[in-house]
Amino acid sequence: VQLQASGGGLVQAGDSLRLSCVASGRTFSSFGMGWFRQAPGKEREFVAAISFGGGPTYYADSVKGRFTISRDNAKNTVYLQMNSLKPEDTAVYYCAARWYSGSYLTSTYDYWGQGTEVTVSS
Repeated sequence: VQLQASGGGLVQAGDSLRLSCVASGRTFSSFGMGWFRQAPGKEREFVAAISFGGGPTYYADSVKGRFTISRDNAKNTVYLQMNSLKPEDTAVYYCAARWYSGSYLTSTYDYWGQGTEVTVSS
């Protein structure tokens, strides 16, 4: 499985962005998908995850109520809608895949995309 993330950019605090991650292959609908992020000088951290059928979903406390993860299995795509962005959301965002269920555990994901950079100015 190859993952291609896109949609990052430079925005102001309070703005919105939608990240997309397109997966190659025919097994996308069997994968749980996750979004993670890594800020400069920090470890990669969990953001959101979704299981293979579209639910359940999981969120980090820092993004709960602002970010929404969703997927379109017909398009082999997972999305991360990010609203009310804050400067502390600045990071490189990665999508990742693992079999069936979503998870907050970074080490359990088998496939990773290349990352898309999000910068939020104050």
